[in-house]
Amino acid sequence: MNKVTFFKVGETYTNDQIRFSLDLENLGGIRPSLDSNGNVRHVAIMTAAEDSGRLLTENPYRDRIEGDILVYTAQGREGDQALAGRNKRLVEQYVVPTPFFGFANIGRQTYRFLGLLELLRHYQENQADTKGNLRKVWLFEFKIHEKPELVPIEDSASISASILAESRREDSSGPSEREVTPLPQGPDGQAATAPEELEAIRGRLLQFTPYDFEHFIRLLMERSGFVRVSVTRASGDGGIDLNAYVEEKNEFFAGTHVQAQVKRWRHAVGSPEINNFRGALSTTAKGVFITTSHFTRAALAEARHDSKPSIALVDGDKLAGIIIRNEIPTKLAS
Repeated sequence: MNKVTFFKVGETYTNDQIRFSLDLENLGGIRPSLDSNGNVRHVAIMTAAEDSGRLLTENPYRDRIEGDILVYTAQGREGDQALAGRNKRLVEQYVVPTPFFGFANIGRQTYRFLGLLELLRHYQENQADTKGNLRKVWLFEFKIHEKPELVPIEDSASISASILAESRREDSSGPSEREVTPLPQGPDGQAATAPEELEAIRGRLLQFTPYDFEHFIRLLMERSGFVRVSVTRASGDGGIDLNAYVEEKNEFFAGTHVQAQVKRWRHAVGSPEINNFRGALSTTAKGVFITTSHFTRAALAEARHDSKPSIALVDGDKLAGIIIRNEIPTKLAS
């Protein structure tokens, strides 16, 4: 069975190597290992993330790795998910620095070791189940720590404790960065569209390439009344993806320069992204941050800071509502 004493980031391991080495159950996406007293020693988190090339039928949760962030959907393929059982085990890392070993399935019971994982936040959102029915799921966002590259199993508890302590010292935002806050959708803040339709559109948008998504937002801004809308070059834009101007018939804001940053993300946008975007803006421009995902409560506070230029925010649901009202097809994402 070839048990191992350590895992190396980027190396591949069989399911049997992982389960026997970490003393886990054979199946499941969340696999805790318990000691004789029933306490959790460590947890293995198994994902078939989209970038691993697995089919949607094998990855019904649409897990995704974006940079050093793993967006992971809790267990439960049908119906609303509960934050209980193994799902609840993950939340405990906020208090106890339990080692979370991350593995990405690359086919035939073989997994690539991602590194130790740190839970950044968890929250609910709408998602379609395996039968296409809308349900409430729990999303977990993990930071993937690729250092140290070698993780001895017997030292993983102390290594994880050190990683989490250092990470939390560097992050001064506190609990508000863990919470996501939905934005009002529709005219006058009223949700005028069924959640099923919003989620269907958001799902199609997530299939765009970043390039196509930027050009789709250009079209959307033109349909929404902006003029001279242009996509910046792929490099050297300093975080600015689009430039646009308010049309002349708008008597209050005619000619106002607007700059946008757009993120085709599944993971939430935090306050650092808002702050960095504000720093990239032209001194004469109004900023709007557009994402297919969500904003943290800290991001909302940063965008509306009393002593800084405000940033307009558009999250995934609000974006889908704008697309519906402007009758823009999203079929090219299919």
